[in-house]
Amino acid sequence: MDHYDSQQTNDYMQPEEDWDRDLLLDPAWEKQQRKTFTAWCNSHLRKAGTQIENIEEDFRDGLKLMLLLEVISGERLAKPERGKMRVHKISNVNKALDFIASKGVKLVSIGAEEIVDGNVKMTLGMIWTIILRFAIQDISVEVQETPALPWLVLGCPFPAPFLSPGSWKDGLGFCALIHRHRPELIDYGKLRKDDPLTNLNTAFDVAEKYLDIPKMLDAEDIVGTARPDEKAIMTYVSSFYHAFSGAQKAETAANRICKVLAVNQENEQLMEDYEKLASDLLEWIRRTIPWLENRVPENTMHAMQQKLEDFRDYRRLHKPPKVQEKCQLEINFNTLQTKLRLSNRPAFMPSEGRMVSDINNAWGCLEQVEKGYEEWLLNEIRRLERLDHLAEKFRQKASIHEAWTDGKEAMLRQKDYETATLSEIKALLKKHEAFESDLAAHQDRVEQIAAIAQELNELDYYDSPSVNARCQKICDQWDNLGALTQKRREALERTEKLLETIDQLYLEYAKRAAPFNNWMEGAMEDLQDTFIVHTIEEIQGLTTAHEQFKATLPDADKERLAILGIHNEVSKIVQTYHVNMAGTNPYTTITPQEINGKWDHVRQLVPRRDQALTEEHARQQHNERLRKQFGAQANVIGPWIQTKMEEIGRISIEMHGTLEDQLSHLRQYEKSIVNYKPKIDQLEGDHQLIQEALIFDNKHTNYTMEHIRVGWEQLLTTIARTINEVENQILTRDAKGISQEQMNEFRASFNHFDRVRAPPLCFVSAGEAEFARIMSIVDPNRLGVVTFQAFIDFMSRETADTDTADQVMASFKILAGDKNYITVEELRRELPPDQAEYCIARMAPYTGPDSVPGALDYMSFSTALYGESDL
Repeated sequence: MDHYDSQQTNDYMQPEEDWDRDLLLDPAWEKQQRKTFTAWCNSHLRKAGTQIENIEEDFRDGLKLMLLLEVISGERLAKPERGKMRVHKISNVNKALDFIASKGVKLVSIGAEEIVDGNVKMTLGMIWTIILRFAIQDISVEVQETPALPWLVLGCPFPAPFLSPGSWKDGLGFCALIHRHRPELIDYGKLRKDDPLTNLNTAFDVAEKYLDIPKMLDAEDIVGTARPDEKAIMTYVSSFYHAFSGAQKAETAANRICKVLAVNQENEQLMEDYEKLASDLLEWIRRTIPWLENRVPENTMHAMQQKLEDFRDYRRLHKPPKVQEKCQLEINFNTLQTKLRLSNRPAFMPSEGRMVSDINNAWGCLEQVEKGYEEWLLNEIRRLERLDHLAEKFRQKASIHEAWTDGKEAMLRQKDYETATLSEIKALLKKHEAFESDLAAHQDRVEQIAAIAQELNELDYYDSPSVNARCQKICDQWDNLGALTQKRREALERTEKLLETIDQLYLEYAKRAAPFNNWMEGAMEDLQDTFIVHTIEEIQGLTTAHEQFKATLPDADKERLAILGIHNEVSKIVQTYHVNMAGTNPYTTITPQEINGKWDHVRQLVPRRDQALTEEHARQQHNERLRKQFGAQANVIGPWIQTKMEEIGRISIEMHGTLEDQLSHLRQYEKSIVNYKPKIDQLEGDHQLIQEALIFDNKHTNYTMEHIRVGWEQLLTTIARTINEVENQILTRDAKGISQEQMNEFRASFNHFDRVRAPPLCFVSAGEAEFARIMSIVDPNRLGVVTFQAFIDFMSRETADTDTADQVMASFKILAGDKNYITVEELRRELPPDQAEYCIARMAPYTGPDSVPGALDYMSFSTALYGESDL
């Protein structure tokens, strides 16, 4: 800049010391200054939601003058006077003039009284002084610091920043300014120097519509004036400078916002993925638990066996993929938290009920219900097995009893004693006594039938109604037999007085034959009775009882021979004394042939019972071998899993070498663990054989298949989690630029304090408040545990170059033109489309006193990006 230009600029920047109170402005200049200064003031007052219409009238009370100074300076002035009197107005104007003077501006010949009186020249001079200080002086400062910068930025083709106003009359200068920075708005090559009116109107209209520069001049006034007012021109041109000088700041601010928003969008996608996977897993658990909680029993053994098979399919096919999903969910959660820490974002807190701990709790409930379901299935199968046995036993005893009672009621109702001889009467009486003995002997069987029916009811047997009906019929018939028996005895005893002869031998035969016959029937029932055992000891007990029964057979045979001897003696007496006995024993219906037949049947059933007990003994031996085979494998696999869990714990603490070496070592270790899977599968096969054999306990091992499964799943989950921790450490190291030596030092320090259960020295040396702050960083979930990953983040984060909420807020303020809010149009103009729409969708409406329709609150949005408020 040459001497002439510098001198000219300094002249403009000095207050007009020769301001004459009585000298009137040139009318054309006054008109231009009125319009330009009014438009300039309104461009700032609209930020406060107001404007002026008449520049010398609207500033007379000093209120809008003070408001204008507050808006353009960003400072608060003294509280204005609200009175309507002249002294109040003068006080307000003086406060404004004092504020201007405090900024280093020398006010010459401008007093508060002239402004209050509406002196046009003094008012315009005061506004010009304000424009010089707050609009043009900034340009002057930048010219002094970097002389070529302002006008290179503005694209002015002239050598001096403020040339004579006549240089702008043809409009090409204004058009050149706009074309330099926004070439798409004006086609500079089509402009003509001989058409200044069109050039000026084009520049003014474009500036107002696209650059938010109010129209401060009229093209007709500039063209129609030999020398346009230089103050108006300088004021209008300074607005172009301020509009364009912020373009580069806006671009930088937009780039910063784009970067921050890109990181935030990526993290939000990861959060959505976590929420979906967690929701799906929880929904599967929610659907599965009611199925496992269903305890409605089936009526048949086949149906319960199908339920057991469905449960095995669930264990083999449906649950393992969900175990993998649960492990993957924990890995994704840890990776997301690592990325949030690296981008200086707050820790991710899943929505209500979807925390990792919530999923673990739901999974624990699932496994608890699953265990209870399996126990219920096995107990129900035992119950049905017991019911089938009892039902068959009931049917056998009921059939035998019904066969015995068949015809007994008709016999008791006979009146054969009325025409019988004395011997026949005595025979009938003795026969009746024998029947009573037989009836008493059958009392136990009836009680057994009732007891079995009662047990079937207590065990909720599905066909209990038919059992109860049959049992009731037997009991009713038994009561009726008792009544008929008593009635017949009374009749026989009345007749006994008339009849004195009784055949003692037949009576003795009947008395001995009936118990023996009952014994044989009981023996046949016992020999044909089915049995259920689960251990060798139980079958051995049955075998011992059977051997004891066989030992009684010789005595029973002697009794049989004795009974047959009595019958033979009766026959001998009848033949000897020609007794008319009609060839039958009047006291009993049991014949020697019947006794011999039942005895032969008992002898045939004994070897069959021997064979059944032998086969059952062999089956129990096979079950015992299955127990021992499973126990031998389980006693090896169980301790192996425990050993591997302890080794993984030591590996995670005593890691050496680079993180890549540690990761490779862990993956090889994981492969060796996976290679052990065939032994687990073999044990599963043995366990299935045991379940198919209905073996319910095993004294050869304390390990159940459920213990092995849970231990195996925990082993796989632990090694996967350890590998994920090393991967996250590699991610942190690469992102933070941590060297391998630093990582080793961090590991050594962490392991040392982990062994001694003490916080690191950097934590101990901090005060209580600082320690609380550090713990909120390394343990955001307040679990009481500091992981190695969190320890690394804390040790390295302080030196990381990251964005802050204040930086983002300052960038938005630049885009908003120094306003406390930003509009939709400004966002779409300064940001890429997708990120502009992202901000529009999430920014809350601005509610400040300077709000305009459509204003958005970028301050709360910026703090929400960093977790300082709700987004």
